Amino acid sequence: MKKIGFLSFGHWNPSPQSGTRSAADVLHQTIDLAVAAEELGADGAYVRVHHFAQQLGSPFPLLAAMCAKTETIELGTGVIDMRYENPLYMAEDAGSADLISGGRLQLGISRGSPEQVIDGWRHFGYAPAPGETEADMARRHAEVFLDVIEGKGFAQPNPRPMFPNPPGLLRLEPYSAGLRDRIWWGAASNATAEWAAKMGMNLQSSTLKVDENGKPFHVQQAEQIRAYRAAWKDAGHAREGRVSVSRSIFALVNDQDRMYFGRQGGQDQFGVIDQYRAVFGRSYADEPDRLIKQLRQDEAIAEADTLLLTIPNQLGVDYNAHLIESILTHVAPGLGWR
Repeated sequence: MKKIGFLSFGHWNPSPQSGTRSAADVLHQTIDLAVAAEELGADGAYVRVHHFAQQLGSPFPLLAAMCAKTETIELGTGVIDMRYENPLYMAEDAGSADLISGGRLQLGISRGSPEQVIDGWRHFGYAPAPGETEADMARRHAEVFLDVIEGKGFAQPNPRPMFPNPPGLLRLEPYSAGLRDRIWWGAASNATAEWAAKMGMNLQSSTLKVDENGKPFHVQQAEQIRAYRAAWKDAGHAREGRVSVSRSIFALVNDQDRMYFGRQGGQDQFGVIDQYRAVFGRSYADEPDRLIKQLRQDEAIAEADTLLLTIPNQLGVDYNAHLIESILTHVAPGLGWR
């Protein structure tokens, strides 16, 4: 069995050809797709977070609405860029959304992706400390966030408070028990995957990673997952760490599918992103029987317990629900995922 969810970038565009012409369209349709995915039996509904772009930004109002409209599906992010975050304010938002969900929040956090603007986090009031890189700052924010959602008191109470306080130091409220175990780190390298394991975070690995040895993407990603699991074991955590991978996978079951995606697929691509040599994973698009054979060869999917399907959100709720259903119905059983 494997958990299967969707990951939406939340694009909108005023073009007449777009099914999401405004931010309001994307927000409402993302909620509706989470409801539809739950009804289809999918396990997760995840959203990307990008700033200064016509895509989903602040995730917590959306997540709270998705939580309120669903009952069983996991709801999360992939990923929140911690360079932009006040970790204490974020802890309050996350605690509220998780309580609304009944403990279904799965928050992916990380250093983030290449940006729309130069040093965008500076506009949010953040800057690396002396001697820090922006990646260091992201990890520092993450460590503070992880610490405060443990629920331990750390703030000295006012001796003359407006409302009565419990004894001792005060924690942030609302506190949601168990949330700390449902934080994921989006890692692009083996080293950051190992750091995530040491910190007790689950691992999110996307369709891109640092090219560390020239091997095919799925092989390098599988090696990353194995390095994470070894580091997790060495850290001695009491629970098992979870691992998700993202893929663009399209089962071609009708003429509309073939029109949109019949020419997709192909090979991995190597390039440079943020001054790092990176490998970009291929897309999969084929008839279900051939798709099953191709996916059996993907070592990283085999290693992961969770698969997130990246979706073309601008094609609308009904068509994206069809894409998800096609994987659940025509592909997942043949691979033993269902």
